[in-house]
Amino acid sequence: MGFEQTTLGGSMSIAGIGVHSGSPVRITLFPAPAGNGIQFRRTNLPNGVTRTYRAHVDHVGQTELCTVLGDAERGQVSTVEHLMAALRGLGVDNAVISVDSEEMPIMDGSAQHFVEAIDAVGVVKLSAPRSVLKVLKPVRVENGRAWGELLPHSKGFRLEVEIDFDHVAIGRQSIALDLTPKAFRRELAFARTFGFMKDFEKLSKIGLAKGSSLDNTVVLDEERVLNPDGARGRDEFVRHKTLDAVGDLALAGLPIQGLYRSYCGGHKLNVAMVRALYADPTAWTVETPVPAVAGGEFVGALQPVFSPDMN
Repeated sequence: MGFEQTTLGGSMSIAGIGVHSGSPVRITLFPAPAGNGIQFRRTNLPNGVTRTYRAHVDHVGQTELCTVLGDAERGQVSTVEHLMAALRGLGVDNAVISVDSEEMPIMDGSAQHFVEAIDAVGVVKLSAPRSVLKVLKPVRVENGRAWGELLPHSKGFRLEVEIDFDHVAIGRQSIALDLTPKAFRRELAFARTFGFMKDFEKLSKIGLAKGSSLDNTVVLDEERVLNPDGARGRDEFVRHKTLDAVGDLALAGLPIQGLYRSYCGGHKLNVAMVRALYADPTAWTVETPVPAVAGGEFVGALQPVFSPDMN
């Protein structure tokens, strides 16, 4: 990841449905200036009200089935984790996302469509330095048998994620990778959300999972994957959990320099991890690495960072 902040090379729109609400939704991603960060602008609220939420842990509401910014009463944007993962995975620091419904589009259940949309307009550099949130000492959270921890790491952001399901099609799976645009595209972006038929039936009874289908979810019964084409690889399940972790931890508001390890984690654990880190001021610092550049200035705002066939 470079020393300069980045934004999108242009704007683009994506339409789909929400996996839980089943409602149609259209989102538009806009470039934003340095220092803006990632912001979600919720439109189409009663009385023409518009609410803007910074993509930060301070604005996270629920984390039960997905990650939600805001709340239902004042206007929320739910299921933000897949787009957040694509933005962080491709190194986008600044953007504004306009959302005209309560939930982000699920697309095919992965981050692939968001990656393709970002690649279509490109990512460009801004003439401002990028800061990182550097982990200084171990921080750990636990929830039953699940746990997560952030550890110091010499460079960049590394994830080591393990899951363990009592299901013949999943079992125990693990993955370790250093997060780069290339690694995100190849190793994580394609991995879809998954769920169990028994849970789908329970969610349906309480008015959730209205938009869930075999087109956007890997569905399992007691013994197997029900999707006609099966899973996208034996370990698609842990790869999607890792994708979710990238998106949830992006709600730190800055790129993390550290190692994230988790066991049987999920949205609740990931968000709790960010909150635990911030709760201990001795566990982190914000650093702004500046390369030696002739004249002491950053060169060339809005220079391309990468395109689909680079990095």
